[in-house]
Amino acid sequence: MPLNEHEQKILDEIERKLIEEDPKLAQLVAKAVRSGANRWKMRFAVVLFIVGAVVMFASFTQSWIIAGAGFLVMVGSAGWLAYTARAAKIAAGGGAGEMLDRLQRRWRREG
Repeated sequence: MPLNEHEQKILDEIERKLIEEDPKLAQLVAKAVRSGANRWKMRFAVVLFIVGAVVMFASFTQSWIIAGAGFLVMVGSAGWLAYTARAAKIAAGGGAGEMLDRLQRRWRREG
């Protein structure tokens, strides 16, 4: 059920005040909303990986071409999963950049 004009104005005002009072919280909420799409993409990539594995193992003895296609589906879905997971981590404020910074600091301390 859509909001009426008055309710939409109230919601917009609450959003504006939230952004003014606590911009970090507003960013966190916005990132959480966007991460739902990433979760869906990651689940789909896992399903594709499983389908590719089943096709590969089921057809390995009959046709190496079909088994190869299943393997390519597996590789493609694994790449998509890794890309989506990395994008989700970077959007959440962590990810590879932060991890590399920590490793570099640790290397400098120990070396």
